[in-house]
Parts: sequence; structure tokens; C-alpha cells
Amino acid sequence: MKNAKGPVRLLQGNEAMVEGALMAGCRFFAGYPITPASEISELMSQRLPALGGTFIQMEDEIASMGAVVGASLAGVKAMTATSGPGFSLMQENIGFAAMTEVPCVVVDVMRGGMSTGLPTSPGQGDVMQARWGTHGDHPVIVLAASSVRDSFTITIQAFNLAEKYRVPVILLSDEIVAHTRESLVLPSVHEVEVVNRIKPTSPPDWYKPYEDNSRGVPPMAAFGDGYRHHVTGLVHDTHGFPTERPDEVKAFINRQFRKITHGAAEIQMTRRLLLDDAEVAVVAYGSVSRAVHRAVLRARENGIKAGLLQLITLFPFPKKAVDAVLRQCRSVLVPELNIGQISREVKRVNLTAKVVKYNRIDGLGITPDEIYGELMKL
Repeated sequence: MKNAKGPVRLLQGNEAMVEGALMAGCRFFAGYPITPASEISELMSQRLPALGGTFIQMEDEIASMGAVVGASLAGVKAMTATSGPGFSLMQENIGFAAMTEVPCVVVDVMRGGMSTGLPTSPGQGDVMQARWGTHGDHPVIVLAASSVRDSFTITIQAFNLAEKYRVPVILLSDEIVAHTRESLVLPSVHEVEVVNRIKPTSPPDWYKPYEDNSRGVPPMAAFGDGYRHHVTGLVHDTHGFPTERPDEVKAFINRQFRKITHGAAEIQMTRRLLLDDAEVAVVAYGSVSRAVHRAVLRARENGIKAGLLQLITLFPFPKKAVDAVLRQCRSVLVPELNIGQISREVKRVNLTAKVVKYNRIDGLGITPDEIYGELMKL
């Protein structure tokens, strides 16, 4: 995709996410309008029918997530998009998707504040909710986009990971990323790697929808393909029927986490900027990493050996990449548009390293000048 050739498009982040989803094979979208994610729904309502897909505006976010789960069970790549309040409403059905191992993508375009908060302002307050919003121990993959290009490419990666590991993938954006317009050359379909879920090859009578294997990811048949299904939010055995046998419960939950652990090298994505000889570093994600990029280049121009570790995957948290930076640099700055959520995860990686957090919660973005000023202090 780096050498893609084609017409230059001027897209905002939300529009680029739609393009990425469609190129990844998404053919079902159910959602409810909410600022600052509404453009995703609007464009999906125009584009999906032309591609033979289905768009449904649901009565609320609870129903939206339920429809997405149902569509995926029927064999269709499915997606929804929302912001903080709607994301809260989706949590129960996200848990159902995790329990039943239904691949899907949930976009949360974050905004400021709790409750109705600051609908038109950026924020990063949903990070921990993305990981722990639904109840119980559950596997989930959380990614973060920082630019229009990211919004396109990481959306494709979100679908690929969802399909490969049979897990809901949460894709975090924010108001700045969502509404920034940048030029983007879209690749052709043939230039993009698209992963589809593995279907069973065994006869229908032998099919066990939750049978373990070396990857921990069972093949997934679609409803209507002639394979028998039993889908329940209760802990279930390999046939999908409820069980309370301790050995089966333990094996089921362990398998769910094992599939993510085994895929960690592929799932945990980061970007490095000028870290090879860095003495101070910044760990950032989302729109804030854009400001950090500029600040790090300015710091280098002024003789400060600064570097950036941009987190694309937030969960499972990329401990190895973060630990390497913490051991190398004398201090690490973690700026966020919240009171400090990922900074806690960074500190847990290495309790002896010097980790400094920098937070903004007034509805405005963090600027390069602010980051540069903090680097000067370090």
C-alpha cells in the first residue's frame, strides 16, 4: 500500500474509515447517529447498498451492537461506529460477542467528558472502557488511529484481526482524527491483504463450533450453511451448550486468552521515531502522537535526543516495546487527553523507570509546543 497509485482523495478520518472497512470486505453496518462519529454512518448508508451490502439505522446503540453480532453470525463482515455514550450502551453485547467469539469491528470516536460531555471536542477518556467496559474476564483487541491514513489502514487491520482471531476489535479514534482532512491515495483491492474467517472443512455432523486447536481459534461456519449451531452467552462446551463443569469452564476461558497471547507478535503494533539513540522518549497514541511527532523533530533540531513510541495497539498492551524504551531512556513522557489512563499501563511495565504524565482535559488538543516544553523539562 505504500506505493499505491491512483487519484488523490481529500478525506476526513471518518470517511477514510469507511473506505478501509469496505475494502476489508465489510458488508453490514448497524448504528445510531452520534457526534463526532455520524459521518461514518452517513457514508455507509450511501456506499453499502451500492456494493450489495446492508445498512440499518437502529433505534439505539444496544440494538446496533446486537444486529452486528447477528450479521456476523450469518457470515457477513460487520461493523458499527459510535462515541462515548453509545459505546457505554454497547458493552453488554460486546461481551456477548466476546463470549460467543463473533468477529466484528466497533469504532469509538472519542470525545471529551463524561455523560453527554463535550460532543464536539476531542478526548481519550474511553481507553480503559475499551479494554474493561464489559464485565468478566474477556479477550479483546483495542487499536488506535492517529491520522487519516491510519483511519484507512488500521480499519483494514481491525477487520483482519477480528476475522483471524474470532474476537471483537475496538478501534479508537477521536474528534481531531475523525474530522481532520488529509490527502490520501487509496490502493486498489489487489494491493490490500484481506483476511477472512476460516470455515470448517469437516462434515456438518462432525462440526464442533468451539473445538480447540493449535491456534485456539475454531473454524466458524455461517448460519444457513448447513452446520448446526448453538449460541449462548453462558459459558459453553465445544458444542456450544451451557456447562458448569469446572474443567470445561477453565479450558474455555484459557483458550480464549491463549489465542490472543499466541498472536501477540502480530497483534501488538507500534511505530518508532528516532528512538535508536534517544535519551528521553514519549509514548503516545491517537491524535496526540501527531503533536508529539512535530515536537520530537523540533527537539532533535535543538540538540535534545528525543524519540517517539506510538502505540497502535493499546490492548493487549505492547509491554515488550514499552519496556525497551523505559530501560533505554532516562525518562519517558506519556501525554493524553484524559487524567492518565495509558500512563498507568506504562508505569506498570517497569516500576523503577521515570514516567512523567502530561494531561489535558479541557476539550482542547495537546499542541506540539506543549510537548516540546515538557521535553525541555525532562
